[in-house]
Amino acid sequence: MFFLYQTFLSIILLISPIIIILRIFKNKEDQKRFVEKFSIPSKRRQNGPLIWFHACSVGEVLSIIPLIKYYEKNNDVNQILITTSTLSSSKVLKKFKFKKTIHQFYPIDHFIFVNSFLNYWKPNISIFMESEIWPCMFHKLKHKGIPLILLNARITKKTFNRWLKFKNFTKSILNNIKIAYPQNKETKLYLKKLGFNNYSQIGNIKFAEYDDANQNLDKRLNLLLKNRKFWVASSTHNSEEIFFAETHQILKRKYNDIITIIIPRHIHRAKEIVSELQGLELKANLHSLRPKNLKNTDIYIVDTFGETKKFHKLSATVFLGGSIINRGGQNPLEAARYGAKILHGPFVSNFTDIYNLLKSNKISKKIYTATQLSKEISFKKNVQSGLKIKNIGEKILKKTIKVLDKHIFDELKKT
Repeated sequence: MFFLYQTFLSIILLISPIIIILRIFKNKEDQKRFVEKFSIPSKRRQNGPLIWFHACSVGEVLSIIPLIKYYEKNNDVNQILITTSTLSSSKVLKKFKFKKTIHQFYPIDHFIFVNSFLNYWKPNISIFMESEIWPCMFHKLKHKGIPLILLNARITKKTFNRWLKFKNFTKSILNNIKIAYPQNKETKLYLKKLGFNNYSQIGNIKFAEYDDANQNLDKRLNLLLKNRKFWVASSTHNSEEIFFAETHQILKRKYNDIITIIIPRHIHRAKEIVSELQGLELKANLHSLRPKNLKNTDIYIVDTFGETKKFHKLSATVFLGGSIINRGGQNPLEAARYGAKILHGPFVSNFTDIYNLLKSNKISKKIYTATQLSKEISFKKNVQSGLKIKNIGEKILKKTIKVLDKHIFDELKKT
């Protein structure tokens, strides 16, 4: 099975130049740094111990920021490498002014590139986030004696069913992991059913909060919004924006000055969304254009990277997208930490445990129609609910650091 997997990747590599060009054209790939995916580094490896974190995209990257800040302060750690797979994650990381930490794009999971990557970076320990499971890399890490930890592990039902079809192959991959820390009971159960028993549950690291003084709206926009009633639809997907626009039309009958802020999951869709809204006779403004005023603005579209938190901090109500259409929903914890009322559609299978917790604390509510949504929107923050989520996050972060410290510094003692 592993041979077939590598053969398939070898075939894909033959057409990879075409794929890369198309992705650059669609603004999904860095025009210069895409070579990092072929294990051509753009940064230097410093002498001394190196900790390697791998996260797929923005959400996973933000969840490890508290850990990165903690290890940046440790004198025993010379360098921290973060790899990710998406362009958006690299842009988010640029906003943090780390001293020891560098970013590279994750290499293609082919034995040639994996060997080259590991021979150059020589990590003392590797920490992979959530559902990032790569057969070749995992095999080579074990072969080279580099401990592999799967942190905040997440396996959805869909992923489990796919892996179950190749149970022996899956088990051989998972057995390269030193230990996994599942983020929920569902993942714990799936790991066990897949034949992997070396796991321990410490909680979901996404409950933890990273502090960043730069994550505030500029004073001008802040003032403009404070003079209006507004709510946020976050991480929205194609066709969901129409649902929120219909909600806005209903709200406008009651609140003449209402603004709906839409933060699309993929910001390259912004102009497409504007066109759709024009058909409903709604005036839209793009955040990237920095409008001087919001007069007559119905929909404010956030079409820039890494600014979602700024709006979550300010809004009293946040609807999480990917839940009206069947995409499994998006993580609501960031908005919940700031005391926002969390609203979502019926499809939240990716974060079942989190939404169950929010529901039990009367922080979230499931929405089916635009009319129902318009009735549930609040303009007043719930400070107590926010503090409750923050306290849970602080406890999980402390546990996570304690666990990682043991793994990391046990390895550093060997050098």
